[in-house]
Amino acid sequence: MDYVGTVVGLLFAWTLVQCIRWLAISKRCNKKLPPGPNPLPLIGNLHNLLGDQPHNSLAKLAEKYGPIISLRLGQITTVVISSSHVAKEVLQKQDMAFSSRSVPDAFHAQNLSKFSVQWLPVANRWRSLRKILNSCIFSVSRLDANQHLRSAKIQDLIAYCHRCSQTGEAVNIRQAAFDTSMNLLSNTFFSKDVVDPYTDSGKQFKDMVSTIMEEASKPNLADYFPILKSIDPQGIRRRTGKHVGELLQHIQGLIDERLDQRTISETTGSTDVLDVLLNISKEDPQEIDRNHIERLFLDLFMAGTESTSNTFEWAMVEVMRQPYIVGKAKDELAEVIGRGKAIEEADVARLPYLQCIVKETLRMHPPDPIMFHKVDQDVELCGYVVPKDSQVLVHVRSIARDPAIWEDPLTFKPERFWGSKLDVRGQDFEVIPFGAGRRICPGLPLAARTLTAMLGSLLNSFDWKPEGDIKPEDLDVEEKFGITLARSSPLLAVPLPF
Repeated sequence: MDYVGTVVGLLFAWTLVQCIRWLAISKRCNKKLPPGPNPLPLIGNLHNLLGDQPHNSLAKLAEKYGPIISLRLGQITTVVISSSHVAKEVLQKQDMAFSSRSVPDAFHAQNLSKFSVQWLPVANRWRSLRKILNSCIFSVSRLDANQHLRSAKIQDLIAYCHRCSQTGEAVNIRQAAFDTSMNLLSNTFFSKDVVDPYTDSGKQFKDMVSTIMEEASKPNLADYFPILKSIDPQGIRRRTGKHVGELLQHIQGLIDERLDQRTISETTGSTDVLDVLLNISKEDPQEIDRNHIERLFLDLFMAGTESTSNTFEWAMVEVMRQPYIVGKAKDELAEVIGRGKAIEEADVARLPYLQCIVKETLRMHPPDPIMFHKVDQDVELCGYVVPKDSQVLVHVRSIARDPAIWEDPLTFKPERFWGSKLDVRGQDFEVIPFGAGRRICPGLPLAARTLTAMLGSLLNSFDWKPEGDIKPEDLDVEEKFGITLARSSPLLAVPLPF
């Protein structure tokens, strides 16, 4: 009983302290903060985000309070940006002031926040890693040099779908895209496949990545009440760390294998990314060390597989729902490429309608619906003050569905990009699925090539129908919220030979 009384007393004292702190902060900041709903004591505005679709809740709040709103999520002041104009101010004009990241507690597992380029502050280490990404992995010359690897993986995807078409088996589009993306990256990095679409190995990789993203997407008390970080009350950081550790073990094994080969022979016959990074580390360990190499590959596998497979699945769902889109795409492919042929990356420039489909998919279903930033000091924004240490959310999905910018924004309509100069590469803030400014996704050049070539190849090689008795136009577009925005259930589609 004494123990229970002590615990209750401590909880009461803590609650009282937090209420006093909340009142003090509210009194100091309310006059300068952007508009928003009144926060409740202790929990702030957490009640405004109840449910499994917080991105939709934020969009509704923006409709009521405007394109820049403030919320108090527990102890954290949060500013939400839902207009292209304000997003441009944040991501371009005041880019440096908003360049820090708000790191979810889950990503402190395995010291990810200390080594990951995604979460590091904009400083010398971050600049060094970004330079390596841009020059050694995602430069035009590097992507052109290993284009044949991606072409081979897309041919493997077509072969897998062809096998399914012979047996009448449905293809799990998300899983197939994940396997292709994983092997595409692993061949670029390590010159070998790491998953087999005909076994469960690909599913195991996907389950690990998906579980990490799912855990990190869960509402976490430690993110809203930093005092709880030390105890990880929901176990989210612990579980995330377990799965991150499993992925790191795979990556460490691949690196150790290469180091053993280099011990035997100075020349391994490989010029892949791993060899390039090991050479850089050997020449200058200060530029990149083993920990950063491991975390760099971890970042790339997580970002480059989950987001690509989800976006590809959305593209297939949307085109299957509207047969006229499939027809127009097939006509273009037949005229430019030839019916039944796979698409090479060099062909993409001659396929403007296919490019429009990919752009419209990225508009309607951006891989990262909300981008997380942070300010390290008070910043003036559009006449308001964003207080020091505030979390700043750029609502990419809401901007891309803004009726003030887009006609009929909830309709999938590739034609809206036909003849338009709008692009998804971070210069046009009406549609920024990869972000913008210095924090723009470094993998954008690879994603643009891969998505278009994969989609064109499958549309040009097969007709597609949903598994079972579902009509294509009845396919649902229900979303599952997370760090990446997935379809609530996997698309199972049967490939039909021409």
